[in-house]
Amino acid sequence: MKQLKLTGFIFFLFFLTESLMLPTELQDLDNFNVTQKFIEENVEYITIITFAQYVQEATFEEMEKLVKEMVEYKDSCMANSMLPKCSKLPNDVLQEAICAMEGLPQKHNFSHCCSKADAERRLCFLYNKKADVGFLSPFPTLDPEEKCQALENNKESFLNHFVYEVARRNPFVFAPTLLTVAAHFGDVAKSCCEEQNKVNCFQTRAVPVMQYLKAFSSYQNNVCGALLKFGTKIINSINIAILSQKFPKIEFKELISLTEDVSSNYDECCEGDVVHCIHHMSKIMNHICSKQDAFSSKIKECCEKKIPERDQCIINSNKDDRPKDLSLREAKFTESENVCQERDADPDTFFAEFNFEYSRRHPDLSISQLLRVVQMYKDLLRNCCNTENPPDCYHYAEDKFNEATEKSLKKIQQECKHSQNLGKDGLKYHYLIRLTKIAPQLSTEELVSLGKKMVTVFTTCCTLNEEFACVENLADLVLGELCGVNENRTINPAVDHCCKSNFAFRGPCFESLTAHKTYVPPPFSQDLFTFHADMCQSQNEELQKKTDRLLVNIVKLKYEVTNEELQSLLTNFVNAVEKCCKAEKDEEKLVCFNKESPKIVT
Repeated sequence: MKQLKLTGFIFFLFFLTESLMLPTELQDLDNFNVTQKFIEENVEYITIITFAQYVQEATFEEMEKLVKEMVEYKDSCMANSMLPKCSKLPNDVLQEAICAMEGLPQKHNFSHCCSKADAERRLCFLYNKKADVGFLSPFPTLDPEEKCQALENNKESFLNHFVYEVARRNPFVFAPTLLTVAAHFGDVAKSCCEEQNKVNCFQTRAVPVMQYLKAFSSYQNNVCGALLKFGTKIINSINIAILSQKFPKIEFKELISLTEDVSSNYDECCEGDVVHCIHHMSKIMNHICSKQDAFSSKIKECCEKKIPERDQCIINSNKDDRPKDLSLREAKFTESENVCQERDADPDTFFAEFNFEYSRRHPDLSISQLLRVVQMYKDLLRNCCNTENPPDCYHYAEDKFNEATEKSLKKIQQECKHSQNLGKDGLKYHYLIRLTKIAPQLSTEELVSLGKKMVTVFTTCCTLNEEFACVENLADLVLGELCGVNENRTINPAVDHCCKSNFAFRGPCFESLTAHKTYVPPPFSQDLFTFHADMCQSQNEELQKKTDRLLVNIVKLKYEVTNEELQSLLTNFVNAVEKCCKAEKDEEKLVCFNKESPKIVT
């Protein structure tokens, strides 16, 4: 991974053997050493990621000061590795260094975290992360020629700046993902700077890298949000469903062990413990690669790669083929006479196994639907096991599951048909209006972003064979973004209830929401609806953004207006732009906009 290898300090080296659980098997030792070498070679990136995610407001120059301080720390540990400070946890060392930077905690409002210690301080830094990065300036963009000049002048500084800017805007993205993105971007920059048409090269090759980042950011934010709001138990359920679909031939005992490891890894990665996140993830992937026959036939090429590409490749790999000898249903959960006794003996293991057996038999279902089926089964047994003849009661469980799934499937099919009838713009306006009405407290930029992502859900999924799973899985990521990562995020009582009451039923809960009844519209601001001649210079994409923001602001202001009236106001705006931009002089355009604007906001 040439683009990631950087010279610098190796401050983790001396205390990792103290702070991490040491490997016991020869194969584990080999993987530990490989991972350790990777960390040593990329420790500067790791420091940048940790600092930028914890203190998003910090400047690049402040980050460089921390790097310098950590070099001094490294030097002292190299001179005497027996010093007490050299045996501390990596994350604790870094947080202590951040807190010790003169004036930094006060300047960036995290001094309350620095007054705590150990686990309390780590949690405080976690809760201090801000998923909504509207307070940061727009992501800096350079002309391709400027990019290439910066790369040529100082490649290390160029890539460090990139990692810093990406990490502070994605505070919950796991370090291995950010390192992979950095490596790919480095490859793209190097290659494109050798091309004659640099602009086209960057547009073609850099976009997929950023889309990759956005996809993983959305998923990892959702996982971390679920962890903080619902705890490890729901994370285990999610992972059982995901891993069972991905590795349908895995043994249940192996699955439980893997699930516990993955859930524990999420705990570390969400917290921002970069070193443990990398080590633990690498250990998990090494275990999977050491037992490929037991896991999947789809990961052979992935396991030949180096970290972190290997790890990301396995995560992205396709679901394995369903075993030919796997029956359509597992009889022990609906036809056994002893279901209630087995449930009572060990409820957690019993329902985990049901989740496993049902999920690996239904790769076409969404994770939320699988979790809803598990909840339905729990509710059914709670009732059936109190009757005189439980087997007669739960014998028809599979039929009930199928009915519920069929109902959800038809709903998705109807939504796909509706989205195709509306068209891309109509669908976007539909969701901008709906999202603003149920969560008007969100910022205009947040609502525009969420609306755009809901459009992506349907334009991406509704032509696929597995449209049901695709729509629900992607829509759930959008809802996860709406709900936010931190458990103390509050929007309004109805939305908060959907976000925090039941992860599996979050989608249906949102579908049932209507306009927020107690919302008080903001005072009218003419500035929001004052249009200037430069509107006519806007490119199509920029004009579309302005149109989207206008619609959200109109909905917030005219909250009781019907969707049809809102659509009419939007049409008035489009017509006004088209009419006024035909004027030759800017003064004439401005007069026209002043005349037409009352038709939009009154």
